[in-house]
Amino acid sequence: MSRPVEQLGDSAIVAASSRDPEAFGELFRRHAPRLHAYVKRRLGAALADDIVAETFATAFRQRERFDGRAEFGAWLWGIAGNVIAKHHRQETRMFRAFARTGVDPAEDGVAELVSDRVHAAAHAPRLAKALASLSAQDRSAILLLAWEELSYAEIAAILNLPLGTVKAKIHRARTKLRKALPGENNDG
Repeated sequence: MSRPVEQLGDSAIVAASSRDPEAFGELFRRHAPRLHAYVKRRLGAALADDIVAETFATAFRQRERFDGRAEFGAWLWGIAGNVIAKHHRQETRMFRAFARTGVDPAEDGVAELVSDRVHAAAHAPRLAKALASLSAQDRSAILLLAWEELSYAEIAAILNLPLGTVKAKIHRARTKLRKALPGENNDG
């Protein structure tokens, strides 16, 4: 009689999942909460669910590559790091494309917005290039402020950073963005 999956070690569960794919769910139960907390600290709550889901989907698809030499958790965190890096590369490519084309990939194109949009569009490629040059956390902080109109305290909570660190990140990002828009008075 075999032991219940809950009593098996991670390596044994990975092996068992080749015969019984549902056994892999135990690994999710064991590791997802901690991985979710880590991703939430890195990318914020909005992306954490998707990144964790993608990480486990990748781990499941590649489970035959897990050889048991490392702890399963370490292997999983390695996959999560790759998924996070892929996300950052996609975000950076999006901003670079915006810089080249002036077309905001997040815009659904339904309505043409009026004068301030036209003014902003004239500077959009330079602004997008400057956004792409920011670190991921600096970019997140400034976009949460500008696009979502969140307070510094809300941004600090989302990014899981001290309030002073968020203020410094936003100041640094604003300085870079001002340099990208010569002749603009962006005090604020």
